[in-house]
Amino acid sequence: MSEKEQDNTTHFGFRQIPVDEKVRHVADVFHSVAGKYDLMNDLMSGGVHRLWKRITIERSGARPGQCILDIAGGTGDLTRKFARLVGPAGKVILADINDSMLKVGRDKLINGGTAGNVEYVQANAEALPFADNTFDIITIAFGLRNVTDKDAALRSMQRVLKPGGKLMVLEFSKTQNLALTKLYDFYSFNILPQMGKLIANDAESYRYLAESIRMHPDQETLKEMMEAAGLVNCRFENMTGGVVALHTGIKP
Repeated sequence: MSEKEQDNTTHFGFRQIPVDEKVRHVADVFHSVAGKYDLMNDLMSGGVHRLWKRITIERSGARPGQCILDIAGGTGDLTRKFARLVGPAGKVILADINDSMLKVGRDKLINGGTAGNVEYVQANAEALPFADNTFDIITIAFGLRNVTDKDAALRSMQRVLKPGGKLMVLEFSKTQNLALTKLYDFYSFNILPQMGKLIANDAESYRYLAESIRMHPDQETLKEMMEAAGLVNCRFENMTGGVVALHTGIKP
């Protein structure tokens, strides 16, 4: 089922808003948090986001000479590691719809010595500006839940994958334990906005981020959406009790 509702509204956190306004609202959130994004990621997850990303890199099977697309790549954590793995014969494209995030990521990577085999593209995941059958691997980490029409985005990703190419979706998901769920909810809706207020002077953006996690499809639903987009061998791996899940699928 498409994210676009019959009454032409969609969710922004727990609110319903017109479909054509969601991109602007999400952009406002990430313009606001871009400068503190890395710091807040470390604080919010206790640094565990680095482990989730490392597992994603390990599961990717990336190798020299490949072409990789990192969608919603933000500040470039995955891009930096992929650039090292594909080497000078390969290429990594860091794509993000938000120009503030893209600029932070570009500056961070260039200042850190990652430059030669990385390109930067401002792009909407729902209509990727790339030719069919271009990429060996596509990743989208903590970005799919912010996309207005997730089904369209998955179809777009499937289109630009090479046959045999792999899509990897790393995203917050649904916890598998009642006690963990209660603790996670308390943290998300009480602690997280206060951290956002203290560190980034923006409680509302972090309240939205917590709400957007709850509105994201569960593990089985996202797997079915990937299959509906034309991917095969779709599966998911829960991390940290289902707080995060890594979904993978292959283009036939």
